[in-house]
Amino acid sequence: MRTAIVLAGALAVAATGAWLYRSGDAAPTAATGGGPGGRGAATAMAVETGLVSRDDVAASIAVVGNLIGAATVDIVPRVAGRLEAVTVRLGDRVTTGQPLAQVDDREIREQVNQSKANLEVNRATVVARENDLKVAESVLTRARASYEGGLLSKQGLEDAEARYNSAVSQVTVAKAQLQSTQARLGELEINLANTTVRSPLDGVVGRRNLDPGAFAGTNTAVLSVVSIGTVRLVANLIEKDFRRITQGADAVVDVDAFPGEQFRGRVARVAPVFDPATRTATMEIEVPNPGYRLKPGMYARVRLTAEQHDNALTVPRDAVVDVDGKHGVYVLDGTTARFRELRTGISDGERVEIVDPLAEGTRVVTIGALALRDGDRVAVATEDAGRAAGANGL
Repeated sequence: MRTAIVLAGALAVAATGAWLYRSGDAAPTAATGGGPGGRGAATAMAVETGLVSRDDVAASIAVVGNLIGAATVDIVPRVAGRLEAVTVRLGDRVTTGQPLAQVDDREIREQVNQSKANLEVNRATVVARENDLKVAESVLTRARASYEGGLLSKQGLEDAEARYNSAVSQVTVAKAQLQSTQARLGELEINLANTTVRSPLDGVVGRRNLDPGAFAGTNTAVLSVVSIGTVRLVANLIEKDFRRITQGADAVVDVDAFPGEQFRGRVARVAPVFDPATRTATMEIEVPNPGYRLKPGMYARVRLTAEQHDNALTVPRDAVVDVDGKHGVYVLDGTTARFRELRTGISDGERVEIVDPLAEGTRVVTIGALALRDGDRVAVATEDAGRAAGANGL
């Protein structure tokens, strides 16, 4: 009897355990609430979202390079000689016409004085020869009258004419000598003025090669002056970007010397031909530099506006994904993510223009979109409240 009671108790315990096991297995199955392959509420993926909104979006192209001055000129004296003075130093600002250096001019000054004296002699000679001409002309006039009156032979008339013609020639020679001396004096005065070496442009002294006392030839650069009121960046433009960049396009420049600060410029020139070796076209970007803060030689990063669309329909950049070769976004349908294929336009790195119509204010998945499949359940971790407020204000 006791054995029967023990056996009955064991069977009851086994039945209870089986029932509990089946109940525990069924509970999570019911919780899934999804069909085969679904992730269900128990496995909903946490995502972040953003909104479809209208924004101004601009596509840009980035180039890098070294800044150079608008013009760089080596200052070479036009007259060879020993330097008496160099009046500027490295980094000094200079203006057009400002004296920069002085070449010894004593020898040229003596030549100028000598030429001035010769000029006075030539002027006096011209006056004397003109007086001789007047006398010869008067003699010729009387000789012709005497010859016509039969009082002078033909030979006497010819002698008077010869003396007159000689006087005319002497006046011509004296005037030519006067002009030659004047030209020589003008040349010497130019050489004298050239002993003062002046700046041909506004800028700064980029290099100083010689000091006072050194000999400077006409091929010797005493200084180098760089114009940096405007600086340039010469960069190469690849073929696929060539049609997107036009003369006058806006450029934003930043340099390591001024972190977080941007300088505005523009595309000044784009070469009409490509280098066959590199398959690139040369482009010059000019950046106004009124405070001379940007220096030639600085490494610069430039962002060029290639294309701009105002009030375009856009989505956050993280929302655009590639699914089986199709570009699109995951749109929230309650707690379900639905893939929506879209055609995209230009991008500014943060927002992407969408060409296909999608209702403004539609919420799309951003962070986590790459891990989703169409129909997956999602749990929104955070929402782009700022973007939502902006969209509601439109």
